[in-house]
Amino acid sequence: MKAKLDCVPCVLRQVLRGARYAYLPEETQERVIRESMKAINKISWKVTPPELAHVAHGILRKYAQGDPYMDIKMKSNDEALALYTSLKERVENSSDSLLTAVKIAIAGNIIDFGAMSESEIKISETVEHVLKNDFAINYYEQFKEDLKSAKRILYFADNAGEIVFDKLLIETLRKMKDYRITLVVKAGPIINDATMVDVNYVGLNEMVDEVRFISNGEYGHERNSKEVHGWIKNHDMIISKGQGNYEGLSEFSGIYYLLMVKCPVVAEDIGANVGDVVLLYK
Repeated sequence: MKAKLDCVPCVLRQVLRGARYAYLPEETQERVIRESMKAINKISWKVTPPELAHVAHGILRKYAQGDPYMDIKMKSNDEALALYTSLKERVENSSDSLLTAVKIAIAGNIIDFGAMSESEIKISETVEHVLKNDFAINYYEQFKEDLKSAKRILYFADNAGEIVFDKLLIETLRKMKDYRITLVVKAGPIINDATMVDVNYVGLNEMVDEVRFISNGEYGHERNSKEVHGWIKNHDMIISKGQGNYEGLSEFSGIYYLLMVKCPVVAEDIGANVGDVVLLYK
């Protein structure tokens, strides 16, 4: 999916929010925005939205001297872990454990500090809403059927905190069959995307066979790269969580996208509405 003009002010809003999370002085915040505008102006905008964002977030990290979202990512992990036991019981007691685990995993996608403000992220309320409602786009029966023949699963994770809900889904998959599961996370910090630090913190590393890394603009492979395409070809079930992964992977075929639609650009591309809960196959 290529970036739209709407993506440019969105990226600038993201880095301003990140600068404030890092408690940068207002004059430094202005510097971050001005340098981001200049850098974005120098590159082609015919790239994916994540590639556009990488340019500005690299400047933010320079001024923040590290990960400006570190504290809020740990808070998200802890909040999600506090719900883990009760949600696991709901999955295990459900008449369709897989469906319940899929819905909970998608509900976790609300923990997105790129698209949402902190006040908009209501985890428990979102879980209840998603569990009570149907998917706006629903490929669940095909998803369940494809899992029967699959052996190797490639799972693109999205955000810190959210990966606790991914853990529940991956545990559920493990009980169904002895899949070989490869998890994909960011190679380094950007917004509140999960990195290996978060994977280890929530214990997800114990649930997967391998972890691979995609770029935060400095390290790893871009999602639309030939290397990532090779990973996709070498697995027979691909699960992609969240908007950023949809934006970066949507040119590939054979992928299941599990997400909450949180921006009009993604909504238009998918054919859904902002606020919809989606299990899409392309």
